[in-house]
Amino acid sequence: MFTVVSPFKPAGDQGDAIAALTNGIKSGDKYQTLQGVTGSGKTFTMAKIIEQVQMPTLIVSHNKTLAAQLYREFKGFFPHNAVEYFVSYYDYYQPEAYVASRDLYIEKDASINAEIERMRLSAARSLMERNDVIIIATVSCIYGMVTPDVYKKMTATFSNGETVDVDSLIRRFVELQYERNDAVLERGRFRRRGDTLEIFPAYMEEAYRVDIDTFHENGETIERIRRFNPVSGEMLEDLDRALIYPAKQFVMPGSMIQNAMGTIRQELKERLEHFQNTGKIMEAERLKTRVEYDIEMLTEMGYCPGIENYSAVLANRKSGESPDTLVDYLPKEHLTFIDESHVTLPQLGAMYAGDRSRKQTLVDYGFRLPSALDNRPLRYDEFAQRLDKTVFVSATPGKTEIEQSVRVVQQLIRPTGLLDPEIEVRPSEGQMENIYGEVQKRIKIGERSLILTLTKKMAEDLTDYLSGLGLKVRYIHSEVETIERVEILTQLRQGKFDILVGINLLREGIDLPEVSFIAILDADKIGFLRSLTSLVQIIGRAARNAAGKVIMYADKMSDAMEKAINETNRRREAQIAYNEKHGITPATVKKAIEDILTRHIEEAQTATGATIEVLKKSYNMLIPAQRKQLIKALENEMLEHAKNLEFEQAAAIRDEIAKIKDFI
Repeated sequence: MFTVVSPFKPAGDQGDAIAALTNGIKSGDKYQTLQGVTGSGKTFTMAKIIEQVQMPTLIVSHNKTLAAQLYREFKGFFPHNAVEYFVSYYDYYQPEAYVASRDLYIEKDASINAEIERMRLSAARSLMERNDVIIIATVSCIYGMVTPDVYKKMTATFSNGETVDVDSLIRRFVELQYERNDAVLERGRFRRRGDTLEIFPAYMEEAYRVDIDTFHENGETIERIRRFNPVSGEMLEDLDRALIYPAKQFVMPGSMIQNAMGTIRQELKERLEHFQNTGKIMEAERLKTRVEYDIEMLTEMGYCPGIENYSAVLANRKSGESPDTLVDYLPKEHLTFIDESHVTLPQLGAMYAGDRSRKQTLVDYGFRLPSALDNRPLRYDEFAQRLDKTVFVSATPGKTEIEQSVRVVQQLIRPTGLLDPEIEVRPSEGQMENIYGEVQKRIKIGERSLILTLTKKMAEDLTDYLSGLGLKVRYIHSEVETIERVEILTQLRQGKFDILVGINLLREGIDLPEVSFIAILDADKIGFLRSLTSLVQIIGRAARNAAGKVIMYADKMSDAMEKAINETNRRREAQIAYNEKHGITPATVKKAIEDILTRHIEEAQTATGATIEVLKKSYNMLIPAQRKQLIKALENEMLEHAKNLEFEQAAAIRDEIAKIKDFI
């Protein structure tokens, strides 16, 4: 049973949201939306819904960072259930591509993170074996995998007292893409030592030891099966039976591979004729060399580099037919949450076209067979067809979510009692003098201000202007160095300066309770930075402070402005009414700056803990070369956080890098 373990009970309007969405799911409603303001506890609401409906659940996030945070939170909420993490297993990925204008072929280059690969395989295994599964995934979940039926058949199983042919069992391990290494037992490998067979499943953190009685009257018989720690050698558990799943995602029976060889050869023949008839001799020769090499590898080894490009043929799918993905591993009745749906849905919809364009060029110039086009992500309509009950989750749901949903459930009350900020619109004429007066009010009471411009040049010029007036001010944008960006946010919190000028400071990760005033310049301009979604998200940055106020400087009222103001005022009225009814007085947390910083650093370290732990498990700190690789991988993560304006998390990873360097 799904059981939430938490000291907290639903607060504010979480209880109403949980009840409404749960009733909708149980009534069979396919689409619903949870519209929750920043800081209202949407994740806890999702967890309680899972507990109520008791359905296997897929949670889709739009990037690895947020997925890692959700994974950590749901692991905490459901310690007794299978919470799995399914994201891209590449630390670095350069897809195969061809730039025709420069006659430049770019070979696929990737660095696979072994720990994330283990977690992906663990997710597939959990879906095969149990119902209490929660998968936290990115858009990786719409990319092709081996058919669930094939994956289920591609197993090796053995039991205590069973008579076995050890050589046949070893051949089965090889067919499942496990490597034999009698010296070192590592994940995805097995070894035989006399009458003992050991295998380290690719999806586990422990290995199996199988003791074989070779002198049994019935022949070679399994005497004992134990699960053990492959590092310490400690025996953890005696088992009656063990089931081994494949070591790789694209694994197929030899019979399926052999059956597909004729189809691949026929497709190659037709494609070569096409190139020769159109005078493309170089393309024909290029394709012939590559495909014949791949056929030989598949025939001899059962695997080849880029085997996924033949997945449609190997799975006997027709041209244009959609691939099997992680969603196909879920049972028919399941629950899906699309987190931050205003960003995630467009991302899901964009994957197919980009992938198709790149692969079409490879096919046209003889690098791949046309069937490679069917190794692709799902189109959004194909993804939607596979879903059962779906809840979109966002502070600013888009038109798609609203139109599809049977109901939009609003979660407006923060457990802290804090309100959405007051909003004013003022003319752009004389705005600098006006802003100067507003920031001076905040400086006198020890609070901070944000000013948002439209361009980098405006941010820099405005910083110079305000600095010339004697104010302590800094700017931040994409050209500011990563570490410096982290330091700037920290110094703003500490009060080393009072005003931060930026462009796109709307990320959920920026939590600045000291900021009580936000000025939005050119608020009436039309574009992404002043869209309804962006304005609502920006306004949310001032909802961390009880005295939060936003002033929009504009010469006219745009549609986006009007809707953002009306929506914020509507939320604010509901929040005030709730506080008055329950006797709540909202107040900003008042602690020493050092205490606040320490708390947020600890929160950031906890939030990024899953990512850091995954990386650290993939490298051996005692080996200098691997230690350097770990530092490089962490630096890449830090850059990714900083690029996404998640400065607290970037700072936590920076501190982890410093610890590793001290270890050296």
